[in-house]
Amino acid sequence: MQAYIDKAAILIEALPYIQSFRGATVVVKVGGSVMEEPAALERLLGDIAFMSTVGMKVALVHGGGKAISRGMERSGIAPQFIQGLRVTCARTIGVVESVLKQEVNAEVIRLLRGHGANARPLHGDWIFTVTRKTGRDPATGATLDWGFVGEPTAVDARTAEEMLGAGVIPVITPLGVGADGQLHNVNADSAAAALAKALRARKLAFISDVPGLLRDINDPGSLVSSLAVGQIDVLRRDGIIGGGMLPKLDSCAEAIRAGVGKVHLIDGRMPHSLLLEMFTKKGVGTEIIADE
Repeated sequence: MQAYIDKAAILIEALPYIQSFRGATVVVKVGGSVMEEPAALERLLGDIAFMSTVGMKVALVHGGGKAISRGMERSGIAPQFIQGLRVTCARTIGVVESVLKQEVNAEVIRLLRGHGANARPLHGDWIFTVTRKTGRDPATGATLDWGFVGEPTAVDARTAEEMLGAGVIPVITPLGVGADGQLHNVNADSAAAALAKALRARKLAFISDVPGLLRDINDPGSLVSSLAVGQIDVLRRDGIIGGGMLPKLDSCAEAIRAGVGKVHLIDGRMPHSLLLEMFTKKGVGTEIIADE
């Protein structure tokens, strides 16, 4: 009997959050090894179906890096990365498009529909306008070129808004089109942040295979539960954040400064971590908030 009482208590704790977020727009980005773990992905998509059922407007942006690497291997193309981003040549972009649209997106939609959700594809090249990403090597000053990798400069959010208003979960591929019509690969974190800004989302959640921001990457107990955007540059200077976490936190800061309410970094390997972060008093990841 106590187990049933405990379950009821959890529902009661969640009630004010469900009431507060009914009708609110939430953008969720999923990537990392969560995409490769069937049980973890299934649980996460079940959570998203639940959120939609209780009245939240959820847009899902997905990655697919490992699936793309497998597709490149089948095509005889060796993956190459610069600063954690995939170099995307003319041959690679065709593989990226095929894998993301025909394999990853289709499977995510199939799983969501299995949970009773009304999910449909919304490919990034339908909504994101991008410019080609370039940069400089901080050590040598040499120009860096990732090929057909784009950074979002504009988002046509009308279709996403219509889908959300109709109770549909748009499942979005991280692709974009340049001014010349060329298809580009887009970092999924950047795509999610750009979409969240365009939709004026209440929340943006990044689901990956890390528990959040750790002060010591080897110590799960060093989790930073809450972080104001102004602290990001301090942590960068102190060397606490680096590697793949840097562009993710930059995307978080950009989203917050553009009006997104909160950004969450959540470990998708933990069962129901998204629901725990959204609907309980004590979250399980890192929340990024505006400076006071």
